Amino acid sequence: MEFKDYYAVLGVKPETPVDEIKRSYRKLARQYHPDVSKEPDAENRFKEINEAWEVLQDKEKRSRYDAIRAGGGRQQAGFSGNNSQQYQQGFSPEQEAQFSDFFQSIFGDLGNFENTRSGFQRKGQDYHVKMEIPLSVAYHGGIESVQLQVPTPGSHQTKNLQVKIPPGVMTGSQIRLKGQGGASVKGPAGDIYIEIEISPHPYFSLHQKDIHLSLPITPWEAALGATIPVPTLGGQVNLKIQPNSQSGKKMRLKGRGMPGSPPGDQFVILQIHVPQAQTDKDKAFYQEMARVMPLNPRTRLGV
Repeated sequence: MEFKDYYAVLGVKPETPVDEIKRSYRKLARQYHPDVSKEPDAENRFKEINEAWEVLQDKEKRSRYDAIRAGGGRQQAGFSGNNSQQYQQGFSPEQEAQFSDFFQSIFGDLGNFENTRSGFQRKGQDYHVKMEIPLSVAYHGGIESVQLQVPTPGSHQTKNLQVKIPPGVMTGSQIRLKGQGGASVKGPAGDIYIEIEISPHPYFSLHQKDIHLSLPITPWEAALGATIPVPTLGGQVNLKIQPNSQSGKKMRLKGRGMPGSPPGDQFVILQIHVPQAQTDKDKAFYQEMARVMPLNPRTRLGV
């Protein structure tokens, strides 16, 4: 069976950081997506790209693949193409259609079989569920409760689980609950994989590891400068506004984004809010401003 170089498929090297591999995968997946790509053989290329990412983003699969690759592409004992039919039971028919014979000959057992001294035992079913958490929990970490309906023979079992959320978790991250999945007659229980989704925040927005905040300020704070309190997920800080600041100015609070190594930053975008002229006195004040400080902000537009 022909060996597949998944690193070459994604245009990366074994020492390339996972974040860069992910960026390369996303770029290629967009380029060869059958719905938009005009490239020849785009559908097969797209499947090949997804298969490579399926392996390289998973620690267990990548470790097994790297061992085979280090051996010159020769598969380890117990994972030869001749035995692929035995292991394909670990994937659904839909998954099997997406993966090559090479992939299934190596990884087909990961779905439902466990290697033991006495041979392969059937593992319980794995389950994949999504959990939505607040941005504050994603930032600080914590314990979240989740209630799941896990199928059992002839019925369903309700499981109330406590999920430990690590600080800095991002949307798309997976948390594995080992042995909490479906039961098995002879082998170990399956696992539950919790996929994290961060719910929208009222005023913070997440941009990868960076946090953005639109900060309302008054015209006099913008014109004269000021030091004003600003909320961050880690607590309130004071921000110095320089005189003559304009709406849209972006200010950086280093290290105030999502935790990590390194952490993200918080970017504060200034938004000047103008008081309404509700009385004759208010209107007279604005007219005096127009006389004393004439301004045409549309000069660059040629009007």
